[in-house]
Amino acid sequence: MTKIEQLRLNGQLPSPKGVALAIVEVSRRDDASVDEISRVVQTDPALAGRLLRLANSATYAGRPVAAIRDAIMRLGLAAVRQLAVSFSLVDQNQSGACTAFDYPQFWAHSLMMAVAMQELGKLTRVAAPDELFACGLMARIGCLALSTIYPVEYGGLLKQLTPKDNLAQLERQILQTDHNEFTSAVLTDCGIPKAFVEPVYYHEVPEASGFSEGSRPYQLVHLFYHAKRLADLGLAQPSDRNAIVSELMLLGGKIGLDAEDLGNLVDRIFTSWHEWGKLLQVPSGVLPTFSKMMTAPAPASGEESLSTALRVLVVEDDPSSRTLLEGVLGSILGQKVYSAVNGQEALAVALEVMPQIVVTDWLMPVMDGIEFCRALRATEWGQSMYVIMLTSIDAEEEIIDAFDAGVDDFVTKPLNVRALRARMRAALHYVKLLENWERDRLQLKQFAAELAISNRKLEHFAHTDLLTGLQNRRAGMSTLDQAWSAANRSGQLVTGMMIDIDRFKSVNDSYGHAVGDVVLKEVAAAIRDSARKDDSIFRMGGEEFFVVCHNTDLKSTFHAAERMRFKVKNLRIKVGETEIQTSISIGLACKESDMPDVDALVKAADQALYAAKHGGRDRTCLIVEGKLRCGQSEPA
Repeated sequence: MTKIEQLRLNGQLPSPKGVALAIVEVSRRDDASVDEISRVVQTDPALAGRLLRLANSATYAGRPVAAIRDAIMRLGLAAVRQLAVSFSLVDQNQSGACTAFDYPQFWAHSLMMAVAMQELGKLTRVAAPDELFACGLMARIGCLALSTIYPVEYGGLLKQLTPKDNLAQLERQILQTDHNEFTSAVLTDCGIPKAFVEPVYYHEVPEASGFSEGSRPYQLVHLFYHAKRLADLGLAQPSDRNAIVSELMLLGGKIGLDAEDLGNLVDRIFTSWHEWGKLLQVPSGVLPTFSKMMTAPAPASGEESLSTALRVLVVEDDPSSRTLLEGVLGSILGQKVYSAVNGQEALAVALEVMPQIVVTDWLMPVMDGIEFCRALRATEWGQSMYVIMLTSIDAEEEIIDAFDAGVDDFVTKPLNVRALRARMRAALHYVKLLENWERDRLQLKQFAAELAISNRKLEHFAHTDLLTGLQNRRAGMSTLDQAWSAANRSGQLVTGMMIDIDRFKSVNDSYGHAVGDVVLKEVAAAIRDSARKDDSIFRMGGEEFFVVCHNTDLKSTFHAAERMRFKVKNLRIKVGETEIQTSISIGLACKESDMPDVDALVKAADQALYAAKHGGRDRTCLIVEGKLRCGQSEPA
C-alpha cells in the first residue's frame, strides 16, 4: 500500500465536508436529479451565491437566473460538483499548523489560476469553462495537503527553498513524494475526471507529459501551464514581472493572441480575480494593467550592476598619468583595466578585448585621441563604446570638434579624481542601458522566431486532421476548388474519389472508439500509401475520405481506386490481442461539362459511393453522364 493510499484510508487528505460532501455523494448516484442537488445547495447560502454568480457570468448568454435550480441547469451537474468541492476546500483551509506555509498567498495564487483557466477555456473551447475554473482552483492542492500532513517537515522544506530550486524535486528528496502526486490523489477522490487529472499532474512541466501534439490532453496541459504563469505574474514582485510578461507574450502567440488581445485577456483575469477574492475572502490586491506591466522599465537595484565583467581601456602616453588612471579606475570598478600608449596601439587592443568604456588622452604621438576616436567610430564594433576624453584644451571650438569626432564626455587636465568618478557613473549607466537594450533585442528576436514557428504550427493544425494526419475537410475542399478552377482554365480533367470504411460503426460498437481511431489511422495510411504522387487526400469527416485526382480520366482513376481498395482489404490491423480486417467502398465521378460547380462533382461521387455501399460494399462504382457502373468486389 502506497503512502497516499494509507493517508486516504486514514482520512488525512484534504476533502470536502458538509454540503459539498453531500453534493458529491448525491451526484454519484445514477438516479441523482437536479431538484435533489438544488435542495442540498440551498442549505448553504454562501455556496448558492457563488454558483449564482458563475451562472450569471459573461460565460453564459441569456437572461440572468435567480433560482438555484436554473443555475445548476445552466452550469451542469459535473461543474456544480467540482465547484462545490473546490469552494469547500478554500473555506476549510484558510489557515493551518504549518507556520512556513503562506495560506493566503496559496489561495490567492490558486484563485488566479482558476479565473485564468475559466477565461482560457472560453477562448479555446477545449473544455467547459466552469469545470476548468474548479480544476484551476485545485491544481496545486497537493501543496496544501503536504503542509497539512507534514507541517513540521514541510515547513522546514519551505524555509530552505530558494528561487532556483525545483519544489517538486526538493519534496521528493525530503518526503519521497511531491505535491503533484497528492494533487492527483485529491482530485481523483473529489470525482474530477481523469481527462483533467492527468493534465493537472504534468502542468508544471508540460513537455514531460508525452501527450500527442494537438490532442485535447496536450492543449489542456499547456493551458494549465499558461494559467500558472498568469497566476505567477499576478503575485510576482514588480522586479520579477518583466521576465514573466515576455514568456506570456510567447504563450499568447501560441494560441493566436497578439499583444492587445493578450492584454485584454489578462486585464479581465485580474478584474475577475479581485471580484472572486472578495467573495471567497481570499486576498486579491488591485494590479496594474498588462500594458503598464509590458512598458514598465526594468527596476534598478541600487548600484549599477552588469551581467558581464566591465572592460575599460585607458589610452595615455605618459607613464605616470597612465599608472594613476589604472589605479583610480581599478578602485572605482574593481575590474581589470587595459591600457595602450597611443591611438594606433589602442585600436589593436580595442579590437581584441572590446571594451565598453574608453578613457583616452587627446595629445599623443603616432595617433592622437581625436584620430583614434574617429577611427573607432568608423568601425561597426566601435560605435557603441563610451569614450571619455582627457584634455588640457578648454577652447570651445576644439571641444566641439572632439564631440563631432565621437567623444561622449570629457575631463580636463590636470586630472580631477572626483570629476572622473562622476563621469564614470554616467558611463556605467550608459553601459547598463546598452546591455539591457541588447538583452531585450535578443529576447524580441527569439520571441519573433518562436512566434513564427508557432504560427506555422497553428496553420498546420488548422489544415490538418489530427487523428489521421491527412488534410481536413476545410483544407481539402480548398484543394478541390483550386483543381476545379485549374481545370476550367486549362481544360484538364479532374476526378473525385469518395471513400467510406465499410461497417465502421460495428467496429466502434464492438471494440470501442479507441480501437476505432486505430482503424481510421491505419486505413488512412493505406489510402495515402497506395495513392499516386499527384493525388490530394483529405478526410471528409467520420469514416469518409476524398481523393482529388488531378488531370486524370475515369479509367485511370478506377484502376487506382481498385488498387487502393485491395490494399485496405488486405490490411491486418492488430490492437492488443485483437486482429481486425475491414474494407472500403469507393465512388468515382469526373468533371463534366454540365456540372455547374465543384459541389456537383462531390455530389456525383457521393451518389456513386451510395451505389457501392448498397451494391454489397467492398467495391468501386463510378458515375458517367448520370449513369452508374460498378465493379466487382474482387480486385481488378
